[in-house]
Amino acid sequence: MSRPSSETVDHTARRVRKVVTDRNGGTSSGDFSSFNLADHVGDDASDVAANRVRLAELIGVAPGRMVYMEQIHSPNVTEVTAELLDALDGGPVEFTDALVTTQPGVALVVLTADCVPVLLSDEEAGVVAAVHAGRMGARNGIVPATVAAMVELGAVPARMHALLGAAAAGEDYEVPEEMARDVEERLPGSRTTTGRGTPGLDIRAGITRQLLGAGVRSVDADPRSTVSEDNFFSYRREGRTGRQASVVWIPDA
Repeated sequence: MSRPSSETVDHTARRVRKVVTDRNGGTSSGDFSSFNLADHVGDDASDVAANRVRLAELIGVAPGRMVYMEQIHSPNVTEVTAELLDALDGGPVEFTDALVTTQPGVALVVLTADCVPVLLSDEEAGVVAAVHAGRMGARNGIVPATVAAMVELGAVPARMHALLGAAAAGEDYEVPEEMARDVEERLPGSRTTTGRGTPGLDIRAGITRQLLGAGVRSVDADPRSTVSEDNFFSYRREGRTGRQASVVWIPDA
């Protein structure tokens, strides 16, 4: 069993934790082998449930306090309050692509297979967020909308740390010229050239520039490409496939 890799804002205090998974170490089989955490891709429901319990156990969070979202490539941000957590009863937050919370012991989960997972935190303010930043969501402002939602809860951009997980790299992300031009207009810095010399998108580069422009000064980006590295799920490479998770939470005192 391979443990998820983790990244923390403060390794001594460990007041905020960030964890990302790959596709290894779970119970799923076939196209979803093996640590698929998505329940909407056609995988066996019992395997997904077992994988989700396994993830919760590995990071020390109660399964009922792991919060997933529907992810519809929107600019919608939802605050996870104690009341919402009770109302969800284990289900996902609907119609949203970013979650933000001040609740300790509540883990926010973003699922990806080429899109950019963004984990944000302001440790001093006690505010964390998980963002599903696909091409459309990033283009339409999901990341600055999440930063703004965190600010409303007391966070300060200059104190925030951002972790961008593995995603489709620019050399692998070929798109039509018109699409590359459109995304660059809305997400400057994202247009690039693929390894084949065709128009491409580096969404992580665009998001990094966007975060810096919003005042976030501490940005770490995993450079690995989900498309070219087999230990990640990749929709562009495989079509029918699973999803890895990126998780952020404030541990209970």
